[in-house]
Amino acid sequence: MSMEPQLVKSAERTVRILETLADSHDHLTLSELQQRTGFPRSSLHALMRTLVELNWVETDAARSAFGIGSHALLTGTAYLDKDPALPFAQESLEDLRDEIGQTVHFARRDGAHVLYLATRDSREADHIIPRVGRRLPAHVTALGQVLLAQLTDDEVGALLPQPLTGLTDHTITDLTKLTGELDQVRTRGWSYEREQGTPGVACVAVAVDYRIPATDAISCSMPAGLPPADVERIIEAVIRHTRKLAATLRREGIR
Repeated sequence: MSMEPQLVKSAERTVRILETLADSHDHLTLSELQQRTGFPRSSLHALMRTLVELNWVETDAARSAFGIGSHALLTGTAYLDKDPALPFAQESLEDLRDEIGQTVHFARRDGAHVLYLATRDSREADHIIPRVGRRLPAHVTALGQVLLAQLTDDEVGALLPQPLTGLTDHTITDLTKLTGELDQVRTRGWSYEREQGTPGVACVAVAVDYRIPATDAISCSMPAGLPPADVERIIEAVIRHTRKLAATLRREGIR
């Protein structure tokens, strides 16, 4: 009998374990991992032992709790190192942050999520900001909304989980309301959310149009209480720098 189905199952479980550990702020016990993944304890125990030995998972001497290991960082860094768009995006973030003085991000849509690939913090940042390597649900972020707006409403409905997760009291959790917001994003060419992902924080984002549909976007996080004139100035700057980055990537032949 072929071993292939079992090997595929093991690979799938290994990836699920690593993603579960990466999504957790704390180390997880074997029981917590079993609860979150639903995997049988016997196979979970064997996989964890292998992952610890290979340094993909770290644990204490008693193996009472587990967290993501150093080799996961090596793989993630390799992804960033090989991305041809990233050096240009980082330069754009530097210029944009220097002009507007706020925290700025470059991110890519990863299915129903956005993955943060680069960040430049405001020197006065006093709130929690998503960091490189963090993944957030697309519908709660300006980055995600501007990239979801690249898709049709049917594609968005098929892509997003139901029900939509709410991170704050302001998160859009109704799909009909979200598709209405995405229609506005398509009309004006940028997204703007207030406190949908983080209390006290607003964010504006613009898609980087060098792929069709766009997969990447630049955003600016700012205090939610900024005066309208300041918000308009920031939106104009994000649009300008993002268009310049897109033109550069197209000129360089990066797809």
